[in-house]
Amino acid sequence: MLQLVDVGTQSIGPYSEAAGPEVIEELYRLAQPLHGARVAEINATPYGGGVSELLRSTVPLLNALGVAAEWKVIYGDEPFFNVTKSFHNALQGGQYDFPEKDRDIYLSYSDRNAHLLDEQYDYIVIHDPQPAAMRHFHGRGGAKWVWRCHIDTSQPNPSVWSFLREFVEEYDAAVFTMPQFVPADLHLGKVAIIPPAIDPLSPKNFSLPPELCRRTLDWIGVDVDKPLVTQVSRFDPWKDPLGVIESYRIVREYVPDLQLALVGSMALDDPEGWGIYRQILEYSREDPLVHVFTNLTGVGNVEVNAFQRVSEVIIQKSLREGFGLVVSESLWKGTPVVAGRTGGIPMQMPEGVGGFLVDSVKECAMRVLYLLQNPSEAQRLGRLGKEHVRQNFLLTRLLADELKLLTGI
Repeated sequence: MLQLVDVGTQSIGPYSEAAGPEVIEELYRLAQPLHGARVAEINATPYGGGVSELLRSTVPLLNALGVAAEWKVIYGDEPFFNVTKSFHNALQGGQYDFPEKDRDIYLSYSDRNAHLLDEQYDYIVIHDPQPAAMRHFHGRGGAKWVWRCHIDTSQPNPSVWSFLREFVEEYDAAVFTMPQFVPADLHLGKVAIIPPAIDPLSPKNFSLPPELCRRTLDWIGVDVDKPLVTQVSRFDPWKDPLGVIESYRIVREYVPDLQLALVGSMALDDPEGWGIYRQILEYSREDPLVHVFTNLTGVGNVEVNAFQRVSEVIIQKSLREGFGLVVSESLWKGTPVVAGRTGGIPMQMPEGVGGFLVDSVKECAMRVLYLLQNPSEAQRLGRLGKEHVRQNFLLTRLLADELKLLTGI
């Protein structure tokens, strides 16, 4: 059997404070046709990325609404995840030769994982490329199958996408974050556009007293009496961590005591992350005001929450981005963001709301400096960003969209 992730139980009622009681009533109405339906959500890792965070929140709430949902994780080892990380990068436009041996590794593990899925479900939702071929090897059975793509596939590597497209077109529906991410040659009866969302009651996002935030960061070695900017992301070349450091160094010429925190998340399905982590350490080792933290060195969701509240500015200098949950997370705390103009980030930060979109290292530095030097404007942008997230990117909206999708296929 595939690994079952224990998510416990949650109540939907407490979300009325953030989203409004009428939203909760609507969720119960939308869930009624699916009452008792068995749903399997399947991805590649139980920790370390945005997909796992979403599933940790949505699965127990689906159960609270009367849907019998489970979260399962596929089996894989380092060779398999090396291949699927290459797929991930290639689907975002990266170079990849796609050798025959990688194809064989992917198909072998897909076949194995498909046969480990031996229970009956009404709906099976497969997340991202790692388990995408399971539908092919498993067969439909009595379920409706949905493929959920969380990455930017607007300019995919042709050979990898051509290979995966054959598997995706066997699904009953596919979900993308933005219309621009839907490949033009995908032929499927049902394609839905559903952006991700944040859980306002998760440990990463629930309210924390300012003094507790300061004590938390002080304990892990951040000087809370000096200004701080932070990027929270996987250690991934698409997040441009070295570009963040370059931008920070420009700002330091004007704000000499400025600190930079790079808070990264290591994931089971991302072996590339360790190499990027070592590059960051080497690139910043002579600067004591650059702090590098990971989820494997004691910096988890509550610490990230504190970073996003204490920092004067959050940076998300992505070069490619499916959505970038950390943007909405930061705006939910009222903290302004300077972020790459790519993927799903602009929908979270429309013009004049939340902060600034940038296209270069220098522009990133100048926008960060502007926010540091104009704190009242930074606070105003942060307030507008929080309200925009409340209206568009809370978990309750995501649940509503997903319930509509399942009912409609």
